[in-house]
Amino acid sequence: MMQQALLTLRHATLPKLVAAGLLAGSALSAHAALFGDDEARRAIIELRQRVDSLQQSQEQTRRSLLDLQSQIEALKSEQAKLRGQNEQLTRDSAELQRGQKELAKGLDERLRQFEPVTVNVDGQDFAADRNEQQDFEQALGLFRSGKFPEAGQAFAAFLRQWPKSGYTPSVRFWLGNSQYATRDYKNAIGNFRSVMTNAPMHARAPEAALSIANCQVELKDTKAARKTLEDLLQAYPNSEAAGIAKSKLATLK
Repeated sequence: MMQQALLTLRHATLPKLVAAGLLAGSALSAHAALFGDDEARRAIIELRQRVDSLQQSQEQTRRSLLDLQSQIEALKSEQAKLRGQNEQLTRDSAELQRGQKELAKGLDERLRQFEPVTVNVDGQDFAADRNEQQDFEQALGLFRSGKFPEAGQAFAAFLRQWPKSGYTPSVRFWLGNSQYATRDYKNAIGNFRSVMTNAPMHARAPEAALSIANCQVELKDTKAARKTLEDLLQAYPNSEAAGIAKSKLATLK
């Protein structure tokens, strides 16, 4: 009786136990499945976070590269600008140097105009102002071209402009010749006599004496002319003018 009751209990309980076990297994499987989904979900989230972080890093890198490229372009532009400024400064400097050289050259030329030059006139060496030299040469040029009145005016102006000039004896001589050519004999004698009195050793002095005699002949003062020629022979016996004086004395009565 007892044994039958145990068997009955066993048969009644076993399905329940099996059912309970199945339920427990299902619960464990569900729990295990739920646990696996959470892990996968976390892995996906972490992966997404990493991807997002990588994308952000790439974006930052891209922006940094763009900024760097912009900076490089700005530096290139600044470098080109500086190069252009440097080239302009180089051109300006070269032009300034040329201007300074031209200015210095012009200044030197202007200064040279005021510097005395050494000239040789009628065997005499002396220092003369460049303008002084030019004035004499212009006056002498007028005489040689046959413009005697103009030459006389130019030589007279020279004496006023350059009263202490080394040219003075030569100027007096040519002024006297200009006056002789225009028949101004008295003034011509005065200038020729000035050469003999103030520069008796001048190369033109013998010619000046001969010219005085010529003026005196033109003035019909034969006696004075003979005296002048005789003085010439005594003062300058070896000069070319002395030979001419001998010939003239032979013709004067």
